[in-house]
Amino acid sequence: MKEKNQKKVVIIGAGPAGLTAAYELCKEGVESVVLEKDTVVGGISRTVNYKGYLFDIGGHRFFTKVKAVDDMWREVMGEKKFLRRSRLSRIYYNKKFFYYPLKATNALLGLGILNSFMMLGSYVKAQVFPIKNEVSFEDWISNRFGKRLYNTFFKTYTEKVWGIPCNEISADWAAQRIKGLSLIETIKNALLSAQPKNKSDIIKTLIDAFDYPEKGPGQMWEMVAESIQKRGSELKMKSSVEGIVWEKDKVTALEINVDGKKETVPGTDFISSMPIQELVRKMKPEPPAEVMEAADKLGYRDFLTVSLIVNKADLFQDNWIYIHDSTVQVGRIQNFKNWSPSMVPDPNKTCLGLEYFCFEGDGLWTTSDEELVKLATKELGMLGLVDPKDVEDGAVVRMPKAYPIYDSVYVEAVNTIREFLAGIGNMYLVGRNGMHKYNNQDHSMLTAMLSVKNILGANYDVWEVNVDNEYHEEIKETDSDLSLVASTQPMVPKRIS
Repeated sequence: MKEKNQKKVVIIGAGPAGLTAAYELCKEGVESVVLEKDTVVGGISRTVNYKGYLFDIGGHRFFTKVKAVDDMWREVMGEKKFLRRSRLSRIYYNKKFFYYPLKATNALLGLGILNSFMMLGSYVKAQVFPIKNEVSFEDWISNRFGKRLYNTFFKTYTEKVWGIPCNEISADWAAQRIKGLSLIETIKNALLSAQPKNKSDIIKTLIDAFDYPEKGPGQMWEMVAESIQKRGSELKMKSSVEGIVWEKDKVTALEINVDGKKETVPGTDFISSMPIQELVRKMKPEPPAEVMEAADKLGYRDFLTVSLIVNKADLFQDNWIYIHDSTVQVGRIQNFKNWSPSMVPDPNKTCLGLEYFCFEGDGLWTTSDEELVKLATKELGMLGLVDPKDVEDGAVVRMPKAYPIYDSVYVEAVNTIREFLAGIGNMYLVGRNGMHKYNNQDHSMLTAMLSVKNILGANYDVWEVNVDNEYHEEIKETDSDLSLVASTQPMVPKRIS
């Protein structure tokens, strides 16, 4: 292995994964250059500033089971810039609000006693006569919650998010995202939510409160970007990767376009958080036909936020609300003032973010900003959350390839690409899009941390990040700081099942 000072690591993407990799390399005294095609850092974890109003691209809570990630957050931000926030989120369904996570009395009153018993009956039926071959998201949820609760609290919202029927979404995504949660666990949590917690609790929940940077998640990544540059790393903005030059078993250089000018960036090791589909398509020479075909099978869901400034000091106390209503297109509504008061410069006003899930190029995506602001304003009125007359301004931000799609073909496609890339020893995939895997911010950071360790001689299987069987919002007393240990075997792709 080359000495540290002989290495030059080239990192694609200045989101949480890419910037974490650069930050960890700085600690080790290793030279790196980060390439970001956008004009801002943070990826989907950026914070947008519109006339002094700050808004998040979706809500980004800071909580984690991984001590190394938590340590980095606090090392960068310091305790004073981190706010401890109480969580309040609800589901809007059938013109009623339900606390999420569920609370027993609220759910019972909202659904009605008869409907609640019918849901329990549906659950019992699913336990006695389960779907034996779980193929889809619908199968997976119905087996664990019953068909009736699936139709009430999962189907509409999930199809709004992904743009495809739930029976076409892979069961693998539900297993990865929702994991060990079941109806019994949900009811237990709902019943215990009103009980005082004590030291004998086995599970310490992370869902009741979370940390949040004073001025949004982008503040964290702007500070990391500043830190790595001060310590000698290079950050090249408006730098899009046009070609990935490789030969035999390694990548030798990247061909990039920097604000209209072509450059070549050589390196000893390469870390990529760009969509895995794009990575394959930009490799020179072109990979084998089966790898290209696998890349073509991967899909992505795009996303836009309409941020509205409302001339009211207080609207509702939720951090966010899930909209389970097919009469409106909005999927989720964020109240940024309740994330941090510093997000809203005028205490007499409120800033809301309405999230719309779409495909790049479709009707929503191509609608003008002015029309999207009108649509969002109208839908707030339809939901009874805001009087449209109180909306005084708005802005739109579009995020292409915000979410990899987890359909029935993605597992095989990703495995094909992984098997090919396993033969290229100096290319490391990290993050959500980089691995086409539902990684949260902390998971993405951990994949970067472990990849840096691998570059320096360790042997972690980064694909093992975020495969534990526990619900991602719970942490047990027995959880370790780092769920992975160095493997004594060579790193080879593990089949995702």
